[in-house]
Amino acid sequence: MREFIVEADGGSRGNPGPAGYGAVVIDAATGETLAERAEYIGVATNNVAEYRGLVAGLRAAHELDPTATVHVRMDSKLVIEQMSGRWKIKHPDMKPLAFEAARVFPPAQVTYEWIPREQNKHADRLANEAMDAGKRGERWSAADSMAELEAADAKAASAAGGHAPTAAEGTRTTVAEGTRTTAAEGAGTTAAAPSSGWAPADMGAPATFVLLRHGETPLTPQKRFSGSGGTDPALSAAGREQAERVGAALARRGTVQAIVSSPLARTRETAGIVAARLGLDVTVEEGLRETDFGAWEGLTFGEVRERYPDDLTAWLADPEARPTGGGESFAATAERVAAARDKLIAAYAGRTVLLVTHVTPIKTLVRLALGAPPESLFRMELSAASLSAIAYYADGNASVRLFNDTSHLRG
Repeated sequence: MREFIVEADGGSRGNPGPAGYGAVVIDAATGETLAERAEYIGVATNNVAEYRGLVAGLRAAHELDPTATVHVRMDSKLVIEQMSGRWKIKHPDMKPLAFEAARVFPPAQVTYEWIPREQNKHADRLANEAMDAGKRGERWSAADSMAELEAADAKAASAAGGHAPTAAEGTRTTVAEGTRTTAAEGAGTTAAAPSSGWAPADMGAPATFVLLRHGETPLTPQKRFSGSGGTDPALSAAGREQAERVGAALARRGTVQAIVSSPLARTRETAGIVAARLGLDVTVEEGLRETDFGAWEGLTFGEVRERYPDDLTAWLADPEARPTGGGESFAATAERVAAARDKLIAAYAGRTVLLVTHVTPIKTLVRLALGAPPESLFRMELSAASLSAIAYYADGNASVRLFNDTSHLRG
């Protein structure tokens, strides 16, 4: 039985920021490099990029011989410990990637080992080549790669007692499931620059999300809690008229290139009406669904205050608090929405996409783009069928361009 070594790595310049991964498959018996994989993946975190590198390396090994045993070597303690089953996977971005990696080979054929970064130079250089190519607006090319040669030179230099790090090796930012740590490889610490709303000319076209709240349902004028755990109401006649007006306005602008919708009925119906006007298909993204308001579904704010005063007070004061009856906290919603955001930024880099969703996801995307605290959710007014917009640049910065525009509904 053949034995392969898979070395993988990933990086993000900004965390989240422009990201890429690299992976190499090595013949364990001869040390020969059998395959290289690298890709720029748009805006993502280091951890996502590292997992993407692992998946790519395992797939490359599987293409060579699905019966082989595989020994994975990575300098990501998080990925190695999680894939080995010693650490739990809590972050929503990590779970699907870990599941995907675990499915490539039968578990009995794969082992995992953590190695120092100095021993993972080949994959590290592939990841940096991919990020450099992405910055130029190009795809990584195996034919142009110098990663294997540079890694061999670095290994030789290290053995001789010298080491000259490249500019790309100077700093690296890592996020380990809720804890942000910025490390400069033993040379002090640095932090990513905050978003300023400005973007250098060489950043390229941003991924622009036009955020559309669905049209009215019978519950909307009554201001009742209507999340993902209730009756899933359809649009009212007024809501369908609003969706028609949105479609007409967006058709006049002519900028939307794709449409993504929450899975709930009111958003899919709104998206379908707009899509018919624009001649586009609709893709459903589960992460864009509304918060589950538990036992509060269908109630007004006043009714909730009367029936569950203590729970409501706690919910208003703490983003970790959940609505009565096992609903979803705003903190959990934010994690889910951020994961969907990162996924969509990577999928639609440089394009303008209409996201048809709900009050809480839209306010959360705006809050995260502005770096505002959780309590800001209660300080935004978002009307039915309103439009907002956020641009996401390749350096990880975001710029809010529009909020709660309802001009298309008048006249």
